[in-house]
Amino acid sequence: MMRTAFILTLLFPFPLIAEDWPSYRGPTGMGVIQEEAKLPLLWDAKTGENILWKAPLPFGNGSPDHNQGSPIVAKDRVFVTSCVWAANADRKATQPEHHVTCYRLADGKQLWDRIVKPGPWVISDLRGGYAAPTPASDGKRVYAAFGSSILHALTLDGKPVWSQVIPDHAAFDVAMAVSPIVFGDTVIQLTDRKSSKATIQAFDAATGKQRWQRKREKTSFGHATPVLAQVKGRPQLLVSATNALQGVDPNNGEVIWSCKWGRVIWPVSSPVMTKGLVYCMGGRGGHPGLIIDPGGTGDVTATHLKTKLGPSPSGLGSPVAYGDLVFRMSQPGVLLCVRITNGEELFKERLPQGIDPAISPVVTADGLIFIASAGKTLVVRAVEKFELLGESDLGDNSHASAAVSEGKLILKGKKYLWCVGKE
Repeated sequence: MMRTAFILTLLFPFPLIAEDWPSYRGPTGMGVIQEEAKLPLLWDAKTGENILWKAPLPFGNGSPDHNQGSPIVAKDRVFVTSCVWAANADRKATQPEHHVTCYRLADGKQLWDRIVKPGPWVISDLRGGYAAPTPASDGKRVYAAFGSSILHALTLDGKPVWSQVIPDHAAFDVAMAVSPIVFGDTVIQLTDRKSSKATIQAFDAATGKQRWQRKREKTSFGHATPVLAQVKGRPQLLVSATNALQGVDPNNGEVIWSCKWGRVIWPVSSPVMTKGLVYCMGGRGGHPGLIIDPGGTGDVTATHLKTKLGPSPSGLGSPVAYGDLVFRMSQPGVLLCVRITNGEELFKERLPQGIDPAISPVVTADGLIFIASAGKTLVVRAVEKFELLGESDLGDNSHASAAVSEGKLILKGKKYLWCVGKE
């Protein structure tokens, strides 16, 4: 635990508190709950069992966009992004309102709702929507990216600080979906798209000034958020790219190592690291996966690849690891368990109908996996044989994944923000 705290201090040298969930998939980017959560195994919207609060999302008389972006928690506040369509809007010729909204973690009271300006991209293919990225925070500001190709920074009280338009939006395919990453005093945004326009860049967290930018000529469309990890005492961004799984230096965007997939993929799932190894499945459309030692440099396909995994049904959600076990959701609602040290598939369990394969699970320190959403949720034990511990359904289905803080599970639905915890 002390080592984890030390690593997080290196990556986030701002005053985050121990139980913040400051970005997509939490403080580690891998869905790991650092503190002893003591979350309930069951809850019920009808009876109110273990429902601590429920707050409406800021849709007013409009209708929500897809709004897949997940909630985050910083300084006892919950932050969400959402996009709202006006009634009778021409969705291929106009844009929805862009919202960043803040709620009090203790009781769900809405503290503020800021409408921010959209970027320049009017999306014609609306499958991805405008609010796919999850915001991030360093404890001083919240950083919110939107599919209209813009990144906003606001104070924790909702005051605008800076905005940066992400150029060349026409080079994306269906969406700009990668979430921003806070590293030190910078905000990193990966924009993998048509190879001539693909970039990774870092902005000064306080001013929005571009610190650096690096072109990524050998990659193309991608929607997987990178993961910050420590490898041999140094930070790396683990990046799932179209031609290779990569380790990227977050100080300048240089590729440290790459391991080829063996084919072109379209990444949607973030990597996970445990036992010194990185696991990642390819992307949408049933692509292969890799298990790799991230300690090399250059093209490490022949030297550091430990296991190449066969094609797996696509799943938009990212995996979670506990010990040497990795758990991943895939279509059409299947939970896969793999041992990372040798790639052995331990089980492949078809889950009850209604479980969303786009959900990214979270795992507690004592080995409970929450495949959690504002729709149907399963709690399973992180062991080699499938063991179901709880099943709940809030009836507010959404692709957003959970945030966890202070023994509370925060779930973003289509209509409401929910807080689940032991009463």
